[in-house]
Amino acid sequence: MERRRLGRTDMEVTTLGFGGSEIGYEGVGQSLATRLLNAALDAGLNVIDTAECYADSETLIGRAVSGRRREFYLFTKVGHAGGWGRDDWRPPGILKSIERSLERLRTDAVDLVQLHSCSEGVLRRGDAITALETARQRGLTRYIGYSGDGAAARYAVETGRFDTVQISVSIADQAALDAVIPAARERGLGVIAKRPVANVAWRSRSRPPASAYHRAYWERLRALDYPFLTRPLDEAVATALRFTLSVPGVHTAIAGTSKPERWAQNARRVEVGPLPAAEFDAIRTRWSERAALDWTGET
Repeated sequence: MERRRLGRTDMEVTTLGFGGSEIGYEGVGQSLATRLLNAALDAGLNVIDTAECYADSETLIGRAVSGRRREFYLFTKVGHAGGWGRDDWRPPGILKSIERSLERLRTDAVDLVQLHSCSEGVLRRGDAITALETARQRGLTRYIGYSGDGAAARYAVETGRFDTVQISVSIADQAALDAVIPAARERGLGVIAKRPVANVAWRSRSRPPASAYHRAYWERLRALDYPFLTRPLDEAVATALRFTLSVPGVHTAIAGTSKPERWAQNARRVEVGPLPAAEFDAIRTRWSERAALDWTGET
């Protein structure tokens, strides 16, 4: 699998990474999580990304692959130690959360700690960023980053204090291609794409409930009406994933699944390489013609 240097870091990351949210939120048991993670590593992936608020994701990862720690880069996120929506951006809380994450992940240090979707206001106060810098000084993490979207992500890039930014990039989420990624490239930040296949939202024939995580993407894709989404599912997913990885400045795309065989399939999808320029440009043009002004990044 192709590897790309993650911005100014020394990490040569595979273009596809393992996302740990599904194994936490979907209540995956340890046996299946172990199969999933080992299948991902066996398929050649060398990035595992998780967060302290993804239920027991960190614990599952630590139990499953801590013995293969030299084979992958380990990323986590902080700010919601009490669960999503229960924020704690105080430096003592952030540092305690990182230490707890290391225990769960069964490692002495992670490669990247990211502030998890905090507001621009929190970033401007500065003490949350300082907490990550302190963690780096203490050897708890090698690099620090911001994970989020919109104006907060742009500000995070502009501070010059982060090594990476993780942001939504997909056929249904292209605001960052103009608003954030060019600035990140200019400053040498690593760019990590989250939700790279838009949750495969087009599979649903009827409108998902308002509470569904992929509802916004389903509605956007109905309006965008990309012709390639009528192709067989595997082909359409491959096109969507290759689009994200064809965006200039994107280094790796984080995907999650609860099916072990999916990793070999995804590896084959990305091995084909970037989309042809004409196909990439057609998707960008359709977005520019049909995207609403309020279609900002989905957290």
